[in-house]
Amino acid sequence: MSLSLKETQTVSEIAEVLYRFLPGKPHPYAAADLSFPGVANKLGLSKFWMSGSKKPSIIQLLQATLEYRRDKFCDLIVEIIRTGMAYLSNKGEPVTRDEIIKLNELIAQVKFKIPELWDPALLDSLPSSQLASKVVSKVTNQDKIEKLKKQLIELTNLKPQERGFAFEKILIDLFATYNLDPRSSFKLVGEQIDGSFQLGTDVYLVEAKWREKQTDQSDLLIFREKVESKSTWGRGLFISYNGFTRDGLSAFARGRSTNIIGMDSQDIFHILNGEMSLIEAINKKVRHTAETGEFFVSVYTLSHGG
Repeated sequence: MSLSLKETQTVSEIAEVLYRFLPGKPHPYAAADLSFPGVANKLGLSKFWMSGSKKPSIIQLLQATLEYRRDKFCDLIVEIIRTGMAYLSNKGEPVTRDEIIKLNELIAQVKFKIPELWDPALLDSLPSSQLASKVVSKVTNQDKIEKLKKQLIELTNLKPQERGFAFEKILIDLFATYNLDPRSSFKLVGEQIDGSFQLGTDVYLVEAKWREKQTDQSDLLIFREKVESKSTWGRGLFISYNGFTRDGLSAFARGRSTNIIGMDSQDIFHILNGEMSLIEAINKKVRHTAETGEFFVSVYTLSHGG
């Protein structure tokens, strides 16, 4: 049965609420059902999940189920929420009362009611207010994040001389999405700084490198000197699209203490895919460096207990 325009709009709004509940792709070392395609497969709806950007794929899954397997629609919603509760609880970002109430309102607009989701005991057990404001902000930013992900993928299509500037612009927009008050590149006497941002009370100087080769020890040492020459409390984030040489990281780790951390493009992709937030990634990297002296640890390793 073809959906009306109103139903199509409602499905899009349901997808927006559910967006953060699960990742769009299963992680290699996690249970396959801890993802939207995993849930679809579990319910025999895998043919409705399309590869590509996450939000359009969620909309397609919901819309196709509503059109062609209407009897499975409520089961799909319940399974996404049930699996999402476990997934988000492990991330410290639980499903909220406000989200379930909003879903109930939207589901009613497509002529369904799921009694389990109206249960007062369930609603009373979920956090509200403070977390709700975070959720609204997070949902609002999803379109920006999807756009940044697309831009990052398309970097390889640009001319070599254009990539560096485009990469810096993506990073500035990413910092702005997380309200980190970024500044774009600026010049001091004798040197160039790619940018800066503020996280809490800490100011980070940023160095961003797009190059075919991995970044080695010499660039890391130069950046560390830049950061240390500005103030005793400054910090630095070195972002190398293609990562860092193993020898460079090893030699750098054997030196004196450091106040800079590193990221690569895989880290950025994991952040944009919802593996963890940018703020969480920075904080965990800082803690890892403080505890081990290692300049770089991947977001993937951090998110899997490393």
